[in-house]
Amino acid sequence: MRIIKFTHACVRIEHDGAVLVIDPGTWSEPRALAGADAVLVTHEHTDHIDVLRLAGLGVPVFAPERAVLPDLAPLPVTRVRAGQRFTAAGLTVTAYGGRHAAIHDGQPDCANLGYLVEESVYHPGDSLYRPEQPVPTLLVPAQASWLKLTEAIDFARAVGAERVFPIHDAQLNERGLASVNGWFGETVPGYRYLAPGEAA
Repeated sequence: MRIIKFTHACVRIEHDGAVLVIDPGTWSEPRALAGADAVLVTHEHTDHIDVLRLAGLGVPVFAPERAVLPDLAPLPVTRVRAGQRFTAAGLTVTAYGGRHAAIHDGQPDCANLGYLVEESVYHPGDSLYRPEQPVPTLLVPAQASWLKLTEAIDFARAVGAERVFPIHDAQLNERGLASVNGWFGETVPGYRYLAPGEAA
């Protein structure tokens, strides 16, 4: 299985000739979707979904059942719920979680699902929900308005994946990224930074 990290939370998974893209938002590169067979959307925020790109792509899109995606209404979006197992691009996917992490003091959140692909790669979207099963490869949020670094480190250590790659990092400048990478590298076994376009 080949994982290609793109800007922010967008990740492309290539496996046995299939291409599955998770969270191609407005900050990610259009080339992440080249040849995609299906797309997983963790939640409705624009840094995780670019509705205009998806509307013109013409491939199956999977999103939380309660996500508000009016611009995708004409497309065949498959709505999924927490605990559901389904197939996307020929790959087995299990959905976890249900809600976006709280941002501040009762402010409204939205539906959010984490996706475990082929029981191998877990993308939590904007949450720190832990699957009930082992996760070989974790994509860990590195920075967000809803996140403290110590929470992300605790999450990564609790999941205990063999490989850990950061996502959700587009708002970090070079100094911030160096600091985050330093802390993850010192505290989380198996951590490795992937630059946009880099594969693992």
